[in-house]
Amino acid sequence: MATITKTDNIYKSDVVIVGGGLAGIVTAFELLDQNRSVVIIDRDKEQNFGGLAKKSFGGIMFVDTPHQRKMGIKDSPELALSDWNSFAQFNSDDLWPQKWAKCYVERSIDLIFDWLSRRSVSFLPLVNWPERGVFHPGNSIPRWHIAWGTGYGIIESILKDLYNHPNRNKLTVCFEHKVSRLLIKESRSGADHAGTDHEGTDLARKEKSGKSPFGKNQSGRDGYLATKKIVTGCAGINERTGEPFEAHGDQVVLASGGICGGDLSMVRDNWYREWGEAPKTLLNGSHRFADGMLHKAAAETGAKVTHLDKQWHYAAGIFHPNPEQDMDGLSLVPPRSALWMDAQGRRFGPVPLMGYTDTRYVVEQICKTQAKYSWLVLNWKIAIKELAISGCDYMTAFRHRQKLKLVKNILLGDKDLVRRLMKESKDIVVADSIENMAEKMESLSMGVSIDSQGMASDIRAYDDQIDRGRRYFNDDQLRRIANFRDNRGDRMRMCRFQKIDDHSARPLIAIRTFILSRKSLGGVMTNLQSQVLDSDQSPISGLYAVGETAGFGGGGIHGRGSLEGTFLGCCVLTARAAALSIAGKSLY
Repeated sequence: MATITKTDNIYKSDVVIVGGGLAGIVTAFELLDQNRSVVIIDRDKEQNFGGLAKKSFGGIMFVDTPHQRKMGIKDSPELALSDWNSFAQFNSDDLWPQKWAKCYVERSIDLIFDWLSRRSVSFLPLVNWPERGVFHPGNSIPRWHIAWGTGYGIIESILKDLYNHPNRNKLTVCFEHKVSRLLIKESRSGADHAGTDHEGTDLARKEKSGKSPFGKNQSGRDGYLATKKIVTGCAGINERTGEPFEAHGDQVVLASGGICGGDLSMVRDNWYREWGEAPKTLLNGSHRFADGMLHKAAAETGAKVTHLDKQWHYAAGIFHPNPEQDMDGLSLVPPRSALWMDAQGRRFGPVPLMGYTDTRYVVEQICKTQAKYSWLVLNWKIAIKELAISGCDYMTAFRHRQKLKLVKNILLGDKDLVRRLMKESKDIVVADSIENMAEKMESLSMGVSIDSQGMASDIRAYDDQIDRGRRYFNDDQLRRIANFRDNRGDRMRMCRFQKIDDHSARPLIAIRTFILSRKSLGGVMTNLQSQVLDSDQSPISGLYAVGETAGFGGGGIHGRGSLEGTFLGCCVLTARAAALSIAGKSLY
């Protein structure tokens, strides 16, 4: 089909892409390169084209880049895969996730780094080192590359080239269109169906009985049996006009995100069993339209949906000062020199919690407490040096590519950011003494009494170790800080063994932090061509899934935990795989 046609709210093109985030955009770009006509169906407004990736910090994990080599960092796919497997803890039946993980570490340069570089996306020269691990290895060396301009810059660079593509006339983007079902054709009879009345499918039987296959603690290892079908398009409502629409194509690519947004009901229903009940206060750091609707639609075609209880949450979320959705949250990059305290103001232990080590472990420890929220206790000096936000709107020097301001913030501290948060956030208290800080924390304690004497004792014990000097450090956090500061990229953004109750570093600051829902690590199972697989692991004709919808690859490329920076990278990787497959090519 050379061009896109539209009659009576019915679109026809070679390929229909559901979702306008990074994965959907990259898929469209690659398909235009292959001279295919494309319709992107996106539920959001045009100004939000790019989805959650546009609001991200823009860090991506790469293996053996020029930036690493220039810093003297020796990396390899073998080392990266070992680290990946250590955090993932794959099950024996996670065959496709393991294949995708191997593909990522082996092809991150030519399939992701080089592709982005051709779109004028550049990365800061200092490679960062998050997720190092606590009890088992994480990243053995720095791999986290921050895009200059954050995720906003990544999306803007790609969209600029997309809109100037030689085949731009073969692309139509429909904003504010909600897809509610897939259009399918049964392979045996050839009869067309709208995907709404499948009484004979396992999914429909479970829904009629009130037992949702996406219910509580569903591990996703059992697929949903259904008649073999061919996917021919999608249908839904134009939310601007209220009119129904259909989009038909030879292939349909699902790029609609995960289940960690929306009203958070699917997050709670699929909460990881070993963590107990989900926190009463759970913040939303995902996209408001990441509601799992297309996962259910895919299941109706017979798709295998896996590992919905594997979710990636952040431990240091605060209520968003300017919310755009219910329970909207901001994810802090927790200062490594801050003390992480439980809801009573007592330091976690015996192993202290600390950012940049193992996010999943930190979330797990907080969820084991009765209150299931925590406090970060620090001071002004630590805050301006180490506090950051995992997003573009607050990291203005990065987003707007202000080099002089960035250098100033590194040398003198980001005072503007801290002042803004202190002014806008209801989760931050500021005080001139531990006693006063405890009183203010009590006013935000949600029914949990602050142990002011215990907190003062924990702070004093930590500060006393610093006074005794580095050779006598017997505190795991201080030993880790010493190790972190041996790395140049970390040393520039960390205090040098800063005490908490230091008169010269006041005021004291306490930040009430909540678990913040972010990413679905599970999703629709796919092969290395991004084709959606059924319970027999056979491709469903005409249906592909990319990005978070596919669990970032294979229905769960990360296993239990991410090495960070792999989310954006997987969106590019799986999108390119899908487009190449549609064009009759493959990654290998």
